[in-house]
Amino acid sequence: MTPASLTDAPSAPAQTAATHCPYCALQCAMTLTPTPGERLPVSVEGREFPTNRGGLCRKGWSSNELLAAPDRLTSPLVRGADGELHPATWDEALDLIAERLRAIQRESGADAVGIFGGGGLTNEKAYQLGKFARIALRTSRIDYNGRFCMSSAAAAANRAFGVDRGLPFPLTDLDTAETILMLGSNVGDTMPPFVSHLQGARARGGLIVVDPRRSTTARLTADGAGQHVQPVPGSDLALLLGLIHVVIAEGLFDADYVNRRTRGFEALRRSVSMWWPERAEQVTGVPAAAIRSLARRLAASGSTYILTGRGVEQHADGTDTATAAINLALLLGLPGTPGSGYGTLTGQGNGQGGREHGQKSDQLPGYRKIDDPAAREYVAAVWGVDPAIIPGPGIPAVQLLQSCGRPGGVRALLVHGSNVVVSSPNVQSVRDALARLDLLVVSDFFLSETARLAHVVLPVLQWAEEDGTMTNLEGRVLRRRRALEPPAGPRSELWIMAELARRFDAPGTWDLDPSLVFDELARASAGGLADYSGLSHATLDALEAEGVGAHWPYPPGGIGTPRLFADRFAHADGRARLVAVRSYSPETPHGGELSLITGRLLEHYQSGAQTRRVPELNDARPELVAQLHPATARDRGVADGDLVRLENRRGAVEARVGVSSDIRPDTVFLPFHFPDGASANLLTSDRLDPISSMPEFKNAVVTLTRVVTRVGANTDATEHRMAGQ
Repeated sequence: MTPASLTDAPSAPAQTAATHCPYCALQCAMTLTPTPGERLPVSVEGREFPTNRGGLCRKGWSSNELLAAPDRLTSPLVRGADGELHPATWDEALDLIAERLRAIQRESGADAVGIFGGGGLTNEKAYQLGKFARIALRTSRIDYNGRFCMSSAAAAANRAFGVDRGLPFPLTDLDTAETILMLGSNVGDTMPPFVSHLQGARARGGLIVVDPRRSTTARLTADGAGQHVQPVPGSDLALLLGLIHVVIAEGLFDADYVNRRTRGFEALRRSVSMWWPERAEQVTGVPAAAIRSLARRLAASGSTYILTGRGVEQHADGTDTATAAINLALLLGLPGTPGSGYGTLTGQGNGQGGREHGQKSDQLPGYRKIDDPAAREYVAAVWGVDPAIIPGPGIPAVQLLQSCGRPGGVRALLVHGSNVVVSSPNVQSVRDALARLDLLVVSDFFLSETARLAHVVLPVLQWAEEDGTMTNLEGRVLRRRRALEPPAGPRSELWIMAELARRFDAPGTWDLDPSLVFDELARASAGGLADYSGLSHATLDALEAEGVGAHWPYPPGGIGTPRLFADRFAHADGRARLVAVRSYSPETPHGGELSLITGRLLEHYQSGAQTRRVPELNDARPELVAQLHPATARDRGVADGDLVRLENRRGAVEARVGVSSDIRPDTVFLPFHFPDGASANLLTSDRLDPISSMPEFKNAVVTLTRVVTRVGANTDATEHRMAGQ
C-alpha cells in the first residue's frame, strides 16, 4: 500500500455546512450550523433543493438529536473472557482483528472471511469496502443490505433497459404529470417531501395508488384526486398482467414506439392472453371493470408515469413483478418520452450509489460485472494489482448470512452500516448464524442490536462529521459536507480500512481523504454504465454553486444525464426488452390465518437503531402495533390496545392491536423497525427470488392469538388463547 496515504486528513468543517439528510434516498437538502454551548451541537434548517423544496420530514428535522445521543460509542470494544464487551485501544482492537482474520484464512481459505455492507455508506466508503474485500482480504464474500431493498428492481431494469438507475428522470418531471401509477410505495410516510411532486396529478384526478392498505399515500387519492386500488396481498403481478392484457387486447398500446424501440412483443402478447380482467379479478380481488378503466386511463393520459416500490418487489416473484410494470410502461411508450416515464423508488440514503461501485457480490465499480475479463483488467489497473488476484463472484446477502459458521461458509464477518439481526428475513435464523461465527466485527456509532453480539465493536463517524458523496434516487451525485469535529475516539471507516490494509500488507493506495478516494472511484468507474469519471468533489461543489445537477453517467467533458433513454436503451442494439413473465401462487392464508404485510412508519427508519434513539420519534411510536380491520378484530374477539401474538413456523412476536378500516380484513400489517422479540422479521420468509436473490419479505401467513395476562398474588402468568375461542 502507499504509506503516504495514511497521513492524509480531511479538511476542517466549515462554519455552516450545506449538506443532505442522513436518512432516505430523497436526500433532502439541509443546512447545519454549529451551536457551541447548546445541548444539540448543530441546528438544522431545510435548504431549497429540487427534491425537497426546502422541506424536511420529522426524521430530518430531528436528525441533529443523534449527534448528542448519550450512548454514542467513543471507544473500540472487545469481548473479554467474561463474555462482556470492554473498552480497548484502537491498536489492540485492530491487531486482534487482523490476527484472527489471518488465522481463519490460513485454516479455511480467503472466503472464510465475509463483509456485509450498507446502503447508507457514502460512495467513497462503499467503493473502498469493495476494494478492501477483494484486494486486502482477497475474499469474494461481500454483499450488502441493498440486496434486501433494490435487487429485484435492479434486476428487472437491467434486463429490460440494460441499466439500472432508480429514476431515469429528475423527480421534478413528475410535477406536470396527468397520471401517476404508484405500486407498492407509501411515500407519504417514507419520504413525505416527495408528496409535493404528486400535486399536479392529484389536481387532475390522476393519482392511482396500489396498496392492500389505505396508507397515507393512498389517502391522497380521496375526494376525486385519484383512485386507491386495494388488491389481495401478493397479487400485484396478476394485476399488472391483467392491465397488460387490456392494453394489448383493446389496441391501447403505442404501436410505433413498440416497433421502433422494443423487442419481444409477440412473446409478451401470447403470455398475457389468458389474463383477461375477469380472471385477474379472481386472483386480485380488483373488479374487472376497475382493471379496464385503469388501463384506459393510463393509455389516454398525455403524461403518465409508473412508479414501483418495495411492496411489489420484496417477493419471490419481485423481479417478474417489476418487469411486468416495465412491460406496461414500454407498451404505453413511456420510458424516454418527454413528460412520461417509468421508475423505481430507491429507499436507503445511498441505495443507488451503494450498489454501483463494488458492495454487491457480483459487481466491480461503475456497474461492471466481476466475471467480465475486460472489466477485471480495467479495474485492476486502477487498483495497481494483477487482475488474477481479484476473486470472482461471491454469494448474495441471505446466503452469505446463512453460511456463517457452516462448513464451507464464512467463519468471520465484518458488518458496516447494517443491523442485520433486525432487518434480515427469518431473522432468528440470522441470529443463530451469527452466534456460530468465530469472529463478528461491527462498525457502528451506537451499540446496535447486531453490535451487541459482536466480538469487536468499532466506533465510527456520524453523517455530520464526515465529507463524502451520496447518490440519490434520481442518480444525482451529491456532496455530504462536514459540519462538526467528531468526538475523540471514533474513526472513519476509511481510516479503519487503511489500518487493516496496512496490517495485511495489501497492495494499492488507501487514502483517508474522501476527495482522493472519490477521484479513484471516478477513474475506476470510467466507461462503465455508472460512469462518474467527469466528477470530483471540486466539480460537484462548483456545479452546486451554479444550481446544476450531476446525474450519472457523467463522463469527462459531459454535462451529466438527468434523463436516460431519450434516444436509445443501454442494450447493444439500443432497444428495450419486453420480457414475458408468469404469475405464481404465493403463500396464502387458510381458515383463520391472515396475510402479513410489513412496512415503514413516518417516525422510524430501517431497523430503528437511529430513530428509536430520538425521543420525539420514539415517543410517537414506542412499540410494535399490529394493524387489524375492525371486522377481523371483532371476529377474533380482540379490541384496540389488546396484546396479541402473531406466529408462524419461523417465529412469533407480540404486538398491541391497532384497529383501523384502512386495511383489508384478510390482512395484518406490522412495521419492521423494532428489535428483539418485537421484530416483524421473526415472521418473514427468506425464500428468494431466483433472479435477484431478494427475500420474500412481503408474503407471509400468520395466526393471531390473544394474549391474556392474569396477575396472581405472587406471580404474573400469561396465557395465550386462540382469538375467537
